[in-house]
Amino acid sequence: MDDLPADGDTTELEPVVNNLPLRAVTHGGLTVEGYSRAAVQSYWRIPELKIGFDLGGSPWSFMGTPTYFLSHAHLDHMAALPAFVARRRMMKMSPPTIYLPEPVKADTERLLRAWQRLDRGRMVCDLVGVNPGDEFELSREHVVTVVETKHTVPSVGYIIWDRRRKLKPEFQGLPGNQIRDLRLGGEEVTHEVRVPLIAYLGDTAPPGLDSCDDIYQAKILITEMTFFRPEHRKSKIHKFGHTHLDDILERADRFQNERIILAHFSTRYHTSHLKRAVMKKLPESLKDRVILWT
Repeated sequence: MDDLPADGDTTELEPVVNNLPLRAVTHGGLTVEGYSRAAVQSYWRIPELKIGFDLGGSPWSFMGTPTYFLSHAHLDHMAALPAFVARRRMMKMSPPTIYLPEPVKADTERLLRAWQRLDRGRMVCDLVGVNPGDEFELSREHVVTVVETKHTVPSVGYIIWDRRRKLKPEFQGLPGNQIRDLRLGGEEVTHEVRVPLIAYLGDTAPPGLDSCDDIYQAKILITEMTFFRPEHRKSKIHKFGHTHLDDILERADRFQNERIILAHFSTRYHTSHLKRAVMKKLPESLKDRVILWT
């Protein structure tokens, strides 16, 4: 784990405190770090992009990540927000930027003010309310779009995009000086090309998966699969805003993702049983791409 902040600050954080469980997987130059268990804690980060998703817990090593995207306000996804904000201030880091569903922004502001009175230390951060369809610029190379999810409280998902300017097809093959002359003459010779890198859905019933085709195209998909046993009624699971293994299997042909991280498993499951049962049911087309985050 990195022991220095990821946002340019030089304050050293030694020794690193391994205060929470953490797993890491790297694919395509991106590292996914985190932990997720239903009703316990969910927290993730992508260190190369200096972003994280959800703050059900706040590992010490995550403190240097300056930007977080929260899917919803359930405690196992947001309870560590005050600690995260306070720790960054304690370590003299810049205030973090926290994106979260617009309907919960005002109450979150009140929550932080209450903790400020209790802690007697300032809770400084930039809260940004979001709605499905919104788009935000992270850098020259990356943007994030907000997608709709379906849960028991206001919730959203996020897609992180890589964007580049590329020469338009009609100008490819032309000599450089001719392209230069076209550009100087006011011709737009390039166009923006976007590739979905990461889709993160938090907690959602199946309509969240289906809310945007780009979810199925992202290189890495992080989504929940809280339940897997056949005897657990899907109608009840969907009512409470969650996904069952059968919902994943029904959509097997739609997943074009290079890696599919399934997480947020119910605490009633033993991990060894979960792995055996799920991998037995997954079709061959998914087995090599699915990671069960246990």
